[in-house]
Amino acid sequence: MSVRAVDGRGGLTAADGPILVSVGVFDGLHLGHGWLIEHLVREAQLRSARPTVITFDAHPDAVLHGAAPPLLLDPAERLDRLGELGVELVVIEHFDDALRQTPYDVFVAGMSERCGLGGFVMTPDAAFGHERGGTPAALAELGRAEGFDVVLVPPFTLNGREVRSSDIRAAIAVGDFAAAERLLGRPYAVSGEGVETGVSRSTMRFRMPVALPPAGEYDVRIEWPDGSPPWPAGAIVGADGSLTLATIPFQAPARVVFAT
Repeated sequence: MSVRAVDGRGGLTAADGPILVSVGVFDGLHLGHGWLIEHLVREAQLRSARPTVITFDAHPDAVLHGAAPPLLLDPAERLDRLGELGVELVVIEHFDDALRQTPYDVFVAGMSERCGLGGFVMTPDAAFGHERGGTPAALAELGRAEGFDVVLVPPFTLNGREVRSSDIRAAIAVGDFAAAERLLGRPYAVSGEGVETGVSRSTMRFRMPVALPPAGEYDVRIEWPDGSPPWPAGAIVGADGSLTLATIPFQAPARVVFAT
């Protein structure tokens, strides 16, 4: 399914509504995210609303804590995967200090003033807005006054433990791709641009820092956006966070999938 992306809530129009919304970084789009999106799409269908995700152009921790964790999923691939899960509209907010200080009710008004708002689908511990004031309870109270719903979805657990992006990063950091795959629901991969660096080598260039395993050599396959057959290759992760591929040199977008 194709997904429409708009820059911020200001890009919403009356024709987009009504929308049912989940807010989050959705880095990795792991099994827990998929669980939430599944509920979002189902609840939106029941309300004849458009399943909508609000996410950010960079990780909020860059502003909140001065440093962001390395990404598990390229933003463009995240957009494609959201569409595959049934999301119809993605609002991409620029996370800066002004957004950090925006109260949750003002944030909500930025949507409801532009299009019909059916409500929110959230896990119990989710929150957004200044000092995380937009909790499920606070939004439910606001919704009773303004006519929208809050649907609570229990957290997704695997072997009794909630799936979190931080655990996936921890697994990758020690080279445990099998554990990362279990939590992601797919093999771990990074997307970037190949840059020819030698007769039989290419280096990957990334728009943002990505999660990579420890320095060393790994078996990978290179996948292409046009669906061409993948290439098997060897990958060398450098101590400086570089990723070099021992393969036919290429200069093109590609996805590097690590073997488990």
